Amino acid sequence: MNEAHPKYKDFNFVEGELLLINKPYRWTSFDIVGKVRNAFKPLKLKVGHAGTLDPLATGLLIVCTGKMTKQIDTFQAEEKEYTGTFTLGGTTPSYDMETEVDQTFETAHLTDLVLKEACAQFIGEIQQYPPAHSAIKVNGERLYEKARRGEEVELKARTLTITEFELTRIELPEVDFRVVCSKGTYIRSLANDFGKAVNSGAYLSRLRRTRSGNFKVEDAWEIMELVNVIRSKNSPQPNPPREDVDAATESVNTGGEV
Repeated sequence: MNEAHPKYKDFNFVEGELLLINKPYRWTSFDIVGKVRNAFKPLKLKVGHAGTLDPLATGLLIVCTGKMTKQIDTFQAEEKEYTGTFTLGGTTPSYDMETEVDQTFETAHLTDLVLKEACAQFIGEIQQYPPAHSAIKVNGERLYEKARRGEEVELKARTLTITEFELTRIELPEVDFRVVCSKGTYIRSLANDFGKAVNSGAYLSRLRRTRSGNFKVEDAWEIMELVNVIRSKNSPQPNPPREDVDAATESVNTGGEV
């Protein structure tokens, strides 16, 4: 991407900037916010993100700085688009690859027609239960903390809207999908529910956020590219040292809604 791209502009981070970042695999959303915040040192600046992505997901993460953080709730409420992969014939406790497969199911009955027709029942306003391994708080504690201790968790259904849901590749046991949905949708739960709908099991094996509102991942920064730009603007040195992405924190923690 060349410097004529709109993302290359004169920043005013204190007044407030909206930054689009392509979150890498296994980074938490908090890792990204921390990396951006640390890039401003010694300047102390408010930094926050508008919509969690799970560590095993990649793609668009909106990060706001300065006074722009006051608009985080507005950006977070926008509809989102995802692409990814369901693996059929099994389930996991976390509904994704964070945990091991705990049950297996038959897939011999699954035809392209059966799979594609199942998508229709998820379009529109639906009720969805979040995963037990989620960041929702109950009595001040994250659900995933209870789940990891093996405690039973009472889940409450949420009302949400899915406007588009299609399969883009079928090569069992995998199917690729594209979905457009409202805030609060758990794609991991959609995978689990889809498996039930086709009388089998399914878990989420790949996820990428491609759009949030009108913002697209194609216009996003790679995290260390952005960090070096921020440091170059804050540093008296013309060429601040670069960092390797692999050196950044890669803590794995089950995140919240996608």
